Amino acid sequence: MAGILQGKVAIITGAGMGLGQASALAFAREGAKVVAADIDSENGQKTVDMVKKTGGEAIFVKTDVSKEKDVEALVKKTVDTYGGLDCAHNNVGVEELPEPFTEGTEETFDRLVAIDLKGIWLCLKHEIRYMEKHGGGAIVNTSSIAGLIGAPLQGIYTACKWGVNGLTLSAAGDYGKAGIRVNAVCPAGMAGTGFYNRMLAVQPGMAEAVKEMMPLGRDAQPAEVAEAAVWLCSEKASYITGITMPVDGGFTIT
Repeated sequence: MAGILQGKVAIITGAGMGLGQASALAFAREGAKVVAADIDSENGQKTVDMVKKTGGEAIFVKTDVSKEKDVEALVKKTVDTYGGLDCAHNNVGVEELPEPFTEGTEETFDRLVAIDLKGIWLCLKHEIRYMEKHGGGAIVNTSSIAGLIGAPLQGIYTACKWGVNGLTLSAAGDYGKAGIRVNAVCPAGMAGTGFYNRMLAVQPGMAEAVKEMMPLGRDAQPAEVAEAAVWLCSEKASYITGITMPVDGGFTIT
């Protein structure tokens, strides 16, 4: 049976590990040709190798999403290699380790804005530029529950994720008539990811406290969040655009 993305071409940023890697594997399983983008060449290529071992098709493109020339080159390489671009999961992001609002630094602010916000904007800009001229497509941005309710001691990260949701809504509204759907997934903690492990290292006991608050009582697996991105990029979600979907075990309702 053909997958729900059979014959599609998908860009996945931040594909070297965590959610991005899980997303690359899930998109490939559903029949998409995957372009795995990451600033980390070693881990990005490992993801491509994993996709190929499962019978999928993928290439790696080294990309710093904070640099427009890299993002423009990523889209060009995708089109040159596979003949088009149908969907994208703009996933790359970095965290702000918890600290009092008044202790934040300009270095942290500039780094997070460059990657977590500007990076999403640049990816949207160049993906939409192609899709608008070639019949449309579907894009999913990785936001966070921080972009829905805020994250304690992470004011900069929270601001970036609210910004991602704003970009998502604006792009969805502006380009719906061009056949381009734009949505966001908003995860809570994802077990085993470097991001989450670093958070736990500086906040002992946080994992159990968060699980206690979650109606489902556990962290997500990256693959579970990836499934939401795959579905939103498929025709099964053909009438859905402009949503910021919590994939959080019910955390936001608490």
